[in-house]
Amino acid sequence: MDHDKYRSHLNDEGEKNTIWRFGAPPNYDAVNKLFEEGRTKVWPPGSLEEKVQNLVKTWEMEIFHKKSFDDNKSIDPKKYTVSLNGRQAVNLEEKRKLGGGYNFLLQTSLPQKLRVYNPAEETADSSHIAFTTAFPRGFAVEILQVYSGPPVIVYKFRHWGYMEGPFKGHAPTGEMVELFGIGIFELDEQEKIIKIEFFYDRGELLGGLLRGASLDSSTEAAVSTCPILRSTG
Repeated sequence: MDHDKYRSHLNDEGEKNTIWRFGAPPNYDAVNKLFEEGRTKVWPPGSLEEKVQNLVKTWEMEIFHKKSFDDNKSIDPKKYTVSLNGRQAVNLEEKRKLGGGYNFLLQTSLPQKLRVYNPAEETADSSHIAFTTAFPRGFAVEILQVYSGPPVIVYKFRHWGYMEGPFKGHAPTGEMVELFGIGIFELDEQEKIIKIEFFYDRGELLGGLLRGASLDSSTEAAVSTCPILRSTG
C-alpha cells in the first residue's frame, strides 16, 4: 500500500504487528480526494497548521482503526483522556465501555425517545458502518485556524462529507453535511497526545443526515452490508 501523505503510523514499517479493527489498514484514497477537492485552506509544507492537521488525521485514524491501545503511537495510552463539551474526561478503557467509535463523540443529554442516533445503543462497529454508509466517500477534516502551538494546541476544525448513502432510516440527499468545532490537544515531552477536549454541536452533523425521506428497513440494510465500506473512513 502506498504511503499516506497526511497520516503517520498507517503504512509505516512499525505497523507490521498492528491489529486492525477491520482486519487490514484503512484506505484513505477516497477521503483524501474529497479533502483536496473541498478544503478551504492549503497550508504551506512544514507550517504549524499543516503539522496540526496531520496530527489530527493521524490521531483519528489510530483511534478508529487500531484495536489495541498499545498500537496507538500518536497518544500515550496510559495518560490519554478525552472530553466532549465540558463533560467529565474519560480514558481509553472508559471510552471503550461507552461503545467506542463515534459513540463518545456523539454523547447527548437528550431524552432517549428524542435520540435519532443513540450512542448508548451502538457499538464501535455499528457506528462505523452507519457513518461510512452515509458518507461513502468519507468524512473529511481540515484545520481552519491554529490559535496556539504545542504543548497545548488549540485549533478550529471543519468536518464535511456528502450524504450519498442512507442513515438511520433516512434516504441519501447527496448534499454536503458540515460540522465546525474547536479542539484542544495537550502533548507531553515526547509530543504524544495526553489530553483532548472537543467543543461542537452534534446536532449540526445529525441534522444534515435526517433531511432525506424515510426509508423502509430492508432498503437501508441492503446498502449497509456492503463489505467495502468497512475499509473507508
